[in-house]
Amino acid sequence: MKLIVRYCKPYAFRMLYGFLIKIVGTFADLGLPWVLSYILDEVVPLGEIRPVLSWGGVMLFLAVAARYCNIWANRKASLVAKDVTRAVRHDLFVKTMELSGSQTDALHIPSLVSRMTSDTYNIHHMVGMMQRLGVRAPMILIGGIIITLTMEPVLTLVLVILLPILGSLIFYISRKGIPLYKKVQGSMDSMVRIMRENISGIRVIKALSKTEYEKGRFAEANKGMLQKELHAGSVMALSGPLMGLLLNIGLTLVVIVGAYRVNSGASEPGKIVAFLSYFTMILNAVIMINRIFMISSKATASAGRIEEVLSSPKELLLTSMESDSEAGFAPGQKTGVPHIEFKKVSFGYHAAPGEEEKYCVKNISFRIDHGESLGIIGATGSGKTTLLNLLMRFYDVSEGQILIDGTDIREIPLTALRERFGVVFQNDVVFADTLRENIAFGRPLSEDEVKLAAEHALAAGFIEGKEEGYLHKAAIKGADLSGGQRQRLLVTRALAGKPEVLLLDDASSALDYRTDAEIRKNIREKYGETTTVLVAQRASSVMQMTNILVLEDGACIGYGTHEQLMEQCDVYREIAEQQMGDVE
Repeated sequence: MKLIVRYCKPYAFRMLYGFLIKIVGTFADLGLPWVLSYILDEVVPLGEIRPVLSWGGVMLFLAVAARYCNIWANRKASLVAKDVTRAVRHDLFVKTMELSGSQTDALHIPSLVSRMTSDTYNIHHMVGMMQRLGVRAPMILIGGIIITLTMEPVLTLVLVILLPILGSLIFYISRKGIPLYKKVQGSMDSMVRIMRENISGIRVIKALSKTEYEKGRFAEANKGMLQKELHAGSVMALSGPLMGLLLNIGLTLVVIVGAYRVNSGASEPGKIVAFLSYFTMILNAVIMINRIFMISSKATASAGRIEEVLSSPKELLLTSMESDSEAGFAPGQKTGVPHIEFKKVSFGYHAAPGEEEKYCVKNISFRIDHGESLGIIGATGSGKTTLLNLLMRFYDVSEGQILIDGTDIREIPLTALRERFGVVFQNDVVFADTLRENIAFGRPLSEDEVKLAAEHALAAGFIEGKEEGYLHKAAIKGADLSGGQRQRLLVTRALAGKPEVLLLDDASSALDYRTDAEIRKNIREKYGETTTVLVAQRASSVMQMTNILVLEDGACIGYGTHEQLMEQCDVYREIAEQQMGDVE
């Protein structure tokens, strides 16, 4: 709840303005039964039409004022709820972008998606509801009791006796509801994860005829969520029937006692009619308060999940500065030191420093000078991609150091560090935008720079073959492009910014040998000053690199040129001979 209050503070004046309008409208509503009572008991007995019409006009004025003020206040409430939710969603998105790789792994992407969507919606619903009903319901409850006390103290006692029972009921059920709604949101995370996996892998599912199997998985997750939602809803819904029962009992007692008092002359019919109106209004106010508590239970659970993300500590901090700021850092090439250097680097995705048995990368050391290239090869799961993740500081090393131009990357601001790289990841993304924007990706690149990079990546041919050329809008995830076209487009994106360091993570897996070789040749000839790190499965892709790193189970088992490794590393020689034989 503190999170919601924090985000509402900037809009306090607007909320206060809406509250004042709502108060005026509520007073008008409360005045209607009193005026009706006065007309019935005081004006009608006079037998004159003019006073009846005059007080009828007062009732009409109060009714119009109540409706107009309530509509106006509700619109103000909707605007505040929209702005608060937008601020929460913006900060949540920004924080998500700042999370380290380990934090993202711990929270899970589907969970982050549901927090960004369903959880923020629950907060939006609560902020709007609190402004619409949070003032009106208590005012009608308290104001109605005060007015009825002045009109019919005896009948009001029936109402007053019921209220503590109703309040205790609402409080108890609400306390039970919050943890139940947290479980509902957790189940939603699981369902979103399965749905996301199925949508992303729809072609694989269809190709393997596993549609029915995946339907079963989704149905099971959906059923689990439904059961938790039904449980939470059933607990919260208990308040409705119980409150209705109590309030109807109270209403029955009011009618009986009221009729007795009118017959005995202790009260007047107009007051009884007004009291019944007030009793109905108070009944509705209690129901509204119960609804507020139900919505608050959901929103509180959602706010806790959002706060979990927003309060996550910033892990990838600078070791030599107080904050992750560009101030005090001057990037530049240094003489006498390698461009990139790994010093006894070890890392495990879920390992604390010293837990060597959990390390997936163990004691890796190498160095690359400016303009040189490094090929990394090894079996699946040997740690190749992990080295690139560490180099770009998506994760911090568990042990050792990574240096760029002699500076530990933990001393380089993340923006300054990552601007040095041009990257093609193993499972990279083509966005649903024009091919030009997919290449430029928000960078101020000229048309000539974009087209030149496309030529070097051998992507110009298929791009210019499109009817709209570089303005052709790609489908989501590049579904309208072949695998080879996507990879050439991604290499174009990496080259377009003329990076200081080029990282290619299995970026040629969908390319034929000839295209792969020609792109690598263009990189060597056109980007001679760029330091290149290439992760590949093919020996032919790395054999012309300055040096080659061979990994097995996260450890270095070979390092050197192609010729040196063919003589000294059995694993590399076996890979090369098998693949060259396949090519032949």
